[in-house]
Amino acid sequence: MLRVVGTDPGTSSLDLLLLGDGDVLDQARLEPELLRRYPRALTDLLASWAPIDLIAAPSGYGLPLVRGESFTEDHLDQMSLVRPDDRGRDSGVVGFRGWVRAFANSGMPLVFLPGGFHLPTIPAHRKLRAVDLGTADKVAVAALALGFDAQEAGGFERSTFALVEVGSAFTAILAVERGEIVDASAGTNGPIGLRSGGSWDGEVAYWRGPLAKDDLFRGGLIDLGADGPFAFAESLRKHAMALKAFCPFERIYLSGRGLERPEIDRLTRDALAPCGRLIALPALPGAWVKHAAQGSAVLADALAGGRFAPVAGSLRLSESAGSVWDVLDRPVK
Repeated sequence: MLRVVGTDPGTSSLDLLLLGDGDVLDQARLEPELLRRYPRALTDLLASWAPIDLIAAPSGYGLPLVRGESFTEDHLDQMSLVRPDDRGRDSGVVGFRGWVRAFANSGMPLVFLPGGFHLPTIPAHRKLRAVDLGTADKVAVAALALGFDAQEAGGFERSTFALVEVGSAFTAILAVERGEIVDASAGTNGPIGLRSGGSWDGEVAYWRGPLAKDDLFRGGLIDLGADGPFAFAESLRKHAMALKAFCPFERIYLSGRGLERPEIDRLTRDALAPCGRLIALPALPGAWVKHAAQGSAVLADALAGGRFAPVAGSLRLSESAGSVWDVLDRPVK
């Protein structure tokens, strides 16, 4: 039996999903407080799930399919994009660097997944002066959606859709055309989020300026007062329609913890209704962890040659390449 694990390091928890031959065997949600009190909670959980053939480890902004045995501190810097002077603060995904080190020290087979930036299917001219074209977890959710959509469309080459992920902080839209991710409007560079103002590549500005990481989590819907819902909805529709101008999708899959709030779900659906047919992204049978952990497990299975291998082939993951240092200045040690 092929046993793989997918992960999702969110702003409030670390979700993990164990698949056996593509079926859900087990799942868990580890809160940061638990990991602080019991540092071995993660490694003990993984040991209880052994044997494991491959783990798609927390990947942040992504890497071009770097295996655990080749992982370095420079790779960690690329994935986390926290300036040396800003480390150690409770901002962004709390504990991310520690979680990654725990996986790296587990001795288990790991792979770090690409972000949209690393995929050959997004043209080079769309990567100019941009870092966030969908983080690795967003690529994983798109992979999950692709698996479902290809069944409805009658094949990967017929699968054209958009994925809208309304997270607890950021909003992302990924455009998939004929089974390939071709464009994205995501993170600080995407629509207004619940905690992010959107419409600027805040990661580039943060890396090169005096901004704190916390500044990227301000200016969103919850900070905008009475005008917030109107700004959020209009921003979301504008970004979706801009992507649709170059990727003629008709189906839009909805995901993200932000949609667990009924008022945000209604606002999102009303904003996107003119853009296409809205579909709540299904879960893998038996899975309750976040979609990103499910998609991460799907990609781990795919990369290990399992049931979902055609998904990795359609996304051309094996051709991922590049580094965020192609856009940003490498940090001085």
